Amino acid sequence: MDRRNFLKTGLGATGLGVAGLAMTGTSGDALAGPLERSFEAAKPLNLKITDLKTFLVDAGNDENYVFVKLYTNQGITGLGEGTLSNKGEVIKAAIEAHKRYLVGKDPTEIERHWRGMFIGPRYRGGPVLMSALSAVEIALWDILGKALGQPIWQLLGGKARDKVRLYCHEGHLERISHTKKRKPKSYEESLDLWRQKKADGWTCVKGGFYSGGKPINHRVAIRSGIEHLEEVRDIVGPDFDIIVEAHGKPTPLAAVEFCNRVEEFRPFWVEEVTQLENEVLEEVRQIRAQTRVPLATGERLTSRYHFAPLCAERLVDVIMPDVVHVGGISELRKIAILAEAFRVDVSPHNPQSEVSTLASMHVCMSTPNCTILEIGSGQDPFWQDLFYGGHFSYDRGYANPPSRPGLGIDLDESVAAKYPFKEKNWNTLRTPDGAYVDR
Repeated sequence: MDRRNFLKTGLGATGLGVAGLAMTGTSGDALAGPLERSFEAAKPLNLKITDLKTFLVDAGNDENYVFVKLYTNQGITGLGEGTLSNKGEVIKAAIEAHKRYLVGKDPTEIERHWRGMFIGPRYRGGPVLMSALSAVEIALWDILGKALGQPIWQLLGGKARDKVRLYCHEGHLERISHTKKRKPKSYEESLDLWRQKKADGWTCVKGGFYSGGKPINHRVAIRSGIEHLEEVRDIVGPDFDIIVEAHGKPTPLAAVEFCNRVEEFRPFWVEEVTQLENEVLEEVRQIRAQTRVPLATGERLTSRYHFAPLCAERLVDVIMPDVVHVGGISELRKIAILAEAFRVDVSPHNPQSEVSTLASMHVCMSTPNCTILEIGSGQDPFWQDLFYGGHFSYDRGYANPPSRPGLGIDLDESVAAKYPFKEKNWNTLRTPDGAYVDR
């Protein structure tokens, strides 16, 4: 059997068969919520975690993917991801530290295990520990979904929408090999990317509009960014949604000027216009008080406690928690519920692999204020091999709900082994005097 058909037969049949066995047990209180009934239905299986393995995979760019697999006594496995920029080996060790806690435990007790892994070490939180916790938590949900023969979004309460709106990046023209993509050779060719995305049916695209050169020059960055945005708006028309990415580069003063000048071009939002997500909220309040353009931030935050003040004071219009860094599927859902109370929308940050994409998509399917999801410009052919050909389907800027049990994909360990971890150099921006600044 080839990889591309594996999930359609083996995984799907296993999930449904196990679900049928589970459903023969008592269903519990008829008034119990869907989540409680799901956990109870899995109990007759007597699932126990037997092993945990991590996989470092060269992503073919400046990153390495970090995956985890949990194994059980019933042959059901769960897949999760903990990829964190330039921290692959550290995340691998942090994930594996959970093995001694998890082995022998019931994988369906997700909330209990999340709390145990979060508070157990006493020193908690931060990008490394939360990314490791996220990887394990996503894998636990994958096991539960497979055990019950249901996609995760169904276990989270069912559909909040029929399909998930996506946005892509302006991106590259084509993939040359696993490690190389062809970049535009000219400015006109980069504008053609916007024309092509609209022709392909996308309704929202993110572009970098604050470069500033090397070394960074904020005056140049603002001027060139506005000129570029004006041309893009002319190309895509007045009703196309443009996300303006600043990636935390501007200073607070530059951020205010930039936001006020881009307002006339009606961006969908301006993303990370400065280090908005810092814990010293005065900077956020300053920018919010002096601008009217929609603001979005949150990809570097790792806790619901960080998002709470941003939402409660409505300092931003959109938050962007990353399922791989905030603690996984349950925590992303909790953050979205918190945001909904203050009418703040959620757009999950999602630059990682298809594991991250699908984990985020299950939450978006079942959560009303998760209104749009980030995705790469197209599905990388490399992912087709890495995940047994498994993927979700999307068309003209919308993804169909994942239909397979659990997360919906599995990792081909033999393919992962062909692309081992590679050391990648980090880089950052500098000012003219050589000082490092955020990127």
